[in-house]
Amino acid sequence: MFFQHIFESSLAHSSYLIGCQAKGVALVIDPKRDVDTYLEIAAKNNLKITHIAETHIHADYLSGTLELAELTGAQCYLSDEGGEDWQYEFPHIGLKDGDQIHLGNLIFKVLHTPGHTPESLSFVLIDTPATMDPVMIFTGDFVFVGDIGRPDLLENAAGLIGTKEVGAQQMFKSLQHFLTLPDYIQVWPAHGAGSACGKALGAVPSSTVGYERIRNWAFQYQNNESDFVAELLDGQPEPPRYFAMMKKLNKIMRPLQTSVPLYTKLSMEEFTRLYLSGTTVIDTRHKFDFAKGYLPNSINIQHNRTFNTWAGWILDYTKPFILIMDENEQDEIARKLMRIGLDNVVGYITADAIPQLGISLEQQQLIGFQEMNDALENPNVQILDVRNTAEFTAGHLPHATHLFVGTIEDNLDKIDRTKELYLHCQSGDRATIAASILAKNGIKDIKIYSASINDWKAKGGLLVK
Repeated sequence: MFFQHIFESSLAHSSYLIGCQAKGVALVIDPKRDVDTYLEIAAKNNLKITHIAETHIHADYLSGTLELAELTGAQCYLSDEGGEDWQYEFPHIGLKDGDQIHLGNLIFKVLHTPGHTPESLSFVLIDTPATMDPVMIFTGDFVFVGDIGRPDLLENAAGLIGTKEVGAQQMFKSLQHFLTLPDYIQVWPAHGAGSACGKALGAVPSSTVGYERIRNWAFQYQNNESDFVAELLDGQPEPPRYFAMMKKLNKIMRPLQTSVPLYTKLSMEEFTRLYLSGTTVIDTRHKFDFAKGYLPNSINIQHNRTFNTWAGWILDYTKPFILIMDENEQDEIARKLMRIGLDNVVGYITADAIPQLGISLEQQQLIGFQEMNDALENPNVQILDVRNTAEFTAGHLPHATHLFVGTIEDNLDKIDRTKELYLHCQSGDRATIAASILAKNGIKDIKIYSASINDWKAKGGLLVK
């Protein structure tokens, strides 16, 4: 048996390529959209990708199943569980609880494990030349290391009211079934630490059934379903806005992108024409470089590990946009955007082109501890904390108003424009995004406390709950 775990850190996403070396065939579970990774692995190991499987209809990224099938001719093995509303709408081999996928000498037994989503599946692997006992389970967003999948995304991201309690109850029952598996089975989930698909995912990439039985909080409730449901639904982070779009696109036949796009470098004239016509500009520079001078109405989303998450929160999938980026980062940025289906990139310019445009630049005001501390008791100040709800609840600056960065443009009415405005987050990144969004909406006299909350506490800054 050949086995490789592929981890994509920007989405904290795990996919898997499993092969039968005797027969030269391979299966990919939960592929990302830039599928060249899998083609390269297969080619290096003399394997042909003949099977593609998904554990469920994903919300946090655009699956590469269709692209990989197009390039390899592989069959798609997808869930037919969950009811009419949760059926894939493109050709596939449907899977039900108890079915099997045969890959050379390997067998994948299908388990229906609803809870995170109604159609969710897990795959139990049997390596028949070695043993007829199961050796691995691929759990998707069902069981993570130290956590389990959240059941509220259908309601909080896709707007299906009343589904999160049902999902939590289904999850409780699915977990009871999971506990019937032997303790030695390796657990390989679809996500790790940093994913928004759970509350507190572990950083270790894999686990065992036995370890999760004693360590995972979700297995400590035994027969207490009501307390389990309450704990599971409490404190889940805000699901990124783009999750609803992923749920839609991952069910249907859609335009394919079978290679990583190469973006067009725009001339000064092309950029100016598009910019003046109102095309959205995303500036991917570091927040400090952006603050020193940026194009009016541009939005700063730094190119770092969370770039695609915030792009998915902020950008409109129906509208084109331009990038300001380092040319050397083009491949990485293109991969991050294609992984969540943001394909409407008109082109890009580099940062050194900005001064040549002849457009007057604006600046952001970054402040330190003392100025932020002095502002706390000023009645003419409004402090906006743009972190998520759980972070705000755990501790925030005195008198702060919570206004999450991902929804700030929908809540401009909560901003008191008669007062001096201060922005704060965990380390300044989200405050810079928020400030650029507010500036685009005409709110420009803003001060940003850009140091981390740990720095704030270390210097004696007050936090309240």
